[in-house]
Amino acid sequence: MKIGIFTDSFRPYTSGVVRSIELFSREFNNRGHQVYIFGPDYPLLHPPKEEGVFRFISVPAPTMPDFALPIPISTQLGKTIRHIGLDIIHSHSPFLLGSLGARAARRYKLPLVFTFHTLYDQYVHYFPFARQASKQVVQRISRNFCNRSNRVIAPSQMIVSYLQRIGVKTPIENIPTGVDLEEFTDLNPGWLEENYGVKPEEKVFLFVGRLGQEKNVIFLIKAFNTVLSNFPDCRLVLVGKGPQENTLRRMCRDLGIEDKVIFTGVLPRQKIVHCYASADLFVFPSVTETQGLVIGEAKATGLPVVAIRAFGPAEMVYHGEDGYLTDPSLSSFTTAIMDLLENKDLYDRMSQNAYKNVAAISSSYCAEKMLAVYQEMIEQEEHAPRYRFL
Repeated sequence: MKIGIFTDSFRPYTSGVVRSIELFSREFNNRGHQVYIFGPDYPLLHPPKEEGVFRFISVPAPTMPDFALPIPISTQLGKTIRHIGLDIIHSHSPFLLGSLGARAARRYKLPLVFTFHTLYDQYVHYFPFARQASKQVVQRISRNFCNRSNRVIAPSQMIVSYLQRIGVKTPIENIPTGVDLEEFTDLNPGWLEENYGVKPEEKVFLFVGRLGQEKNVIFLIKAFNTVLSNFPDCRLVLVGKGPQENTLRRMCRDLGIEDKVIFTGVLPRQKIVHCYASADLFVFPSVTETQGLVIGEAKATGLPVVAIRAFGPAEMVYHGEDGYLTDPSLSSFTTAIMDLLENKDLYDRMSQNAYKNVAAISSSYCAEKMLAVYQEMIEQEEHAPRYRFL
């Protein structure tokens, strides 16, 4: 099977979407399929050339300089698609290159699969103007793109319900991005101590994600500050970067806790996995996630999770079994954290359950489900009438 993936973000940029594409692509390649990526170039990062990766000229996003906006124009695209002999196109965005992939699928009579990775209407704070109107427009674009696709992939059942609620009629499959369990073996639990001076007696709370408004990190720092008043031997480690980083650093200074909060910046995968292994608790306050892959990664190292009950995280955490799901209040979130700090038996039980439960979303299992969707779409296209109304 030859699979064409069209995406508005790809490495060296780091995000949940990029990680999803990498994991699925690796699993597909391991099974003898061929994956071709059509993604942006990053003029400020100078990504290396990779076989099977086609880069489009891009410009830095005005409000997110580390993100690149690809220009969805190519005189060679049709020739490339025909030369490769693609069997299916999978778009990972309803915009730019994702939309280009949809047009290519229609033109060359290929099945189109679309993964709804992002609650796009929750990101309009990055728009420079008319944010409320932009929210409605973005939601309409998402709905229409879903309805032009042959199959929609949603990473959680709550997102399935959300898409149906906003008017998506195309069949939707619930397939999360899996966790590569082999990646979480032979780890160093002393890595944060060795590299960031964390003391052995300190309890480490870990957050991995973009430092942006949509991730609710200001809320997390407020919660951590409350916990510190009761448990002073704690550290908060924030892995990632984003537009709120300076605001968050200033907030820590104003609260007098800057020596208790570690900003690592973006780390390569081989270091992030050691962060998980070095932590005691994974804390995740985001309310905009369609899945929350980092929760699964945390569970793969036996970390109990405290997360706000919203969309994807509500299905990634088994409340009371391998972590806590809280309402979006500081008191609820901090109480859950302190409950785990105070009760070692509870903590140990949740840690063991985290190891056990993550097996249900292994990358291997999720890839098999995705390949089954591809095969079904290809077979339907082969038996469809050889005409299409445009």
